[in-house]
Amino acid sequence: MQLPNNWTAREYQHGLWRALAHERKKRAVAVWHRRSGKDEIALHWTATAAFERVGNYWHMLPKANQARRAIWEAVNPHTGLRRIDEAFPKEIRETTREQEMMIRFINGSTWQVVGSDSYDALVGAPPIGITFSEFSLADPYAWDYLRPILAENGGWALFIYTPRGKNHGYTLYRMAQRNPEWFCQLLSVENTKALSQEAIQSERAAGMSEDMIQQEFYCSFEAANPGAYYGKQMAQAWKDQRITSVTVEPGVDCETFWDLGMDDATSIWIAQVVGRELRLVAYYENTGEGLAHYANWLKTWAAAKDVRFSRHVMPHDVEVRELGTGKSRKQVAMGLGITPIQTAPMLEVEDGIEAARRIIPRCYFDERACERGISALTEYGKDWDEKAKTFKTKPRHDWASHAADAFRYLAVTMRDRAFGSAPVIIPKREPWRVFR
Repeated sequence: MQLPNNWTAREYQHGLWRALAHERKKRAVAVWHRRSGKDEIALHWTATAAFERVGNYWHMLPKANQARRAIWEAVNPHTGLRRIDEAFPKEIRETTREQEMMIRFINGSTWQVVGSDSYDALVGAPPIGITFSEFSLADPYAWDYLRPILAENGGWALFIYTPRGKNHGYTLYRMAQRNPEWFCQLLSVENTKALSQEAIQSERAAGMSEDMIQQEFYCSFEAANPGAYYGKQMAQAWKDQRITSVTVEPGVDCETFWDLGMDDATSIWIAQVVGRELRLVAYYENTGEGLAHYANWLKTWAAAKDVRFSRHVMPHDVEVRELGTGKSRKQVAMGLGITPIQTAPMLEVEDGIEAARRIIPRCYFDERACERGISALTEYGKDWDEKAKTFKTKPRHDWASHAADAFRYLAVTMRDRAFGSAPVIIPKREPWRVFR
C-alpha cells in the first residue's frame, strides 16, 4: 500500500490505515507490540489529515521531556533521518519551532509534540486530532479532559500503546472492542511476524524479564506490570475476581484515606471492613479545590449510600499550621465536619509499600467507582534505567503517585488491625448526619 510522503505501510498496518483514512473512524485503539511502527503510522496519518482539514494536531506522550526524546529528536535507525523529517518533509512546512516542538505547515495546520503531564496547561487553539502515544502509561485524565473538545469539533483520537497490566489501557481496549464506532486491534509478534523468535530470545538473554517479554512482544494484559510496586498483587486481584462490582453496605461504617495536595491532586480512598474483607468502594481525586469541596463531595456520597464515616486518615502534614491563618488543615477540615481525623503513622516509603503489598490480597475493589485508583495502583512504580539495565530504586512521581500515597496510608493504618468475621452495623440515623 503506497501512502503519502512516499511512505509504504507494512501489511499488518493496513487495517488501521483503512479505518482512519477510508472508513473515517474518529476513534481508534491500536495495542501493538514493541517495534511494530505505532508512532510511525500515527505520524504519517497526521501528515495526511493535516492537509485534508486545516487545524491543530497533537502527538501526546506521558511526559513532555519523554516526548522530545521519543518523537521530536528520534532518528530512524534504518535511514539515519529524524522521524519527523520523514513524516513531515521540509517542503510542506512553513516554520519549525524547536523549543516548542511545533511545526506549522504551508496550508496553515500545525502539529505539536506535547505531554499528558501538562494537558490542562497547554495553550493555543484546541486540537482536532490527537495521537495518545503510550496511553497505558499516561494520565487517563488527559483523555477525559480533551474528549469533549474533540466531540465538539468532530476531531479524531488515536490511542497507540502496549499493555501495562489491567489499568486504564485495558479498560479502554475492552470498551473499544464492544463499540462499533471505534477501531480496535491487538497485534502481537505472532500476528505481525515483524520480529523473529531469535530476536526475542536475545532480549531474554540480555536480562528482560518474562513479564516484560509477555507485555511488550505478546501484548499480554495478564502479565504483571514490570517495575510496578503492586503489579503482581493487582494482577492477582484480577485473577481472583477481587476487582469487580462491590456493593456499599448500608449501615456499615466507612473510612477514608487521603493524600493531600497543595499544587497538585488530592486523593481519597473510601473503604468498608466487612468480615475479613477490606472493600474499596470508591476513589475520588481532584485538583485545585479547597477542603470544602471534598467535605461536600463526601457528605453527598455518604447520604446517597446511607452510610457514615468512622474516621478520616490523613498524612502527618495535615497538622502543620499555615502562616497566613495560624490554622492547620486538620482544624479547617474538622470545622467543615470532617471528623474524627487520624494522622497516619510516619514511616519510610519502602515500609509503606511493603504494608500495601501485604494488604492488597485481602482487598476487594469496585471496578467502576475505583477505576482511576485501580489504574494508579497498577502503574505506580519505578523508572527503567536504560544505562544500568535495571529499575531505579525510588518511586517516580507522576499521576499515579497520589492514589498510591493515599493507599499507603490506608495500609500502614490497617496493617495491625484485627479483621472480624462479621460487619459492624451502626444504628439507623438521619441521612444527612454523615459525619461524627
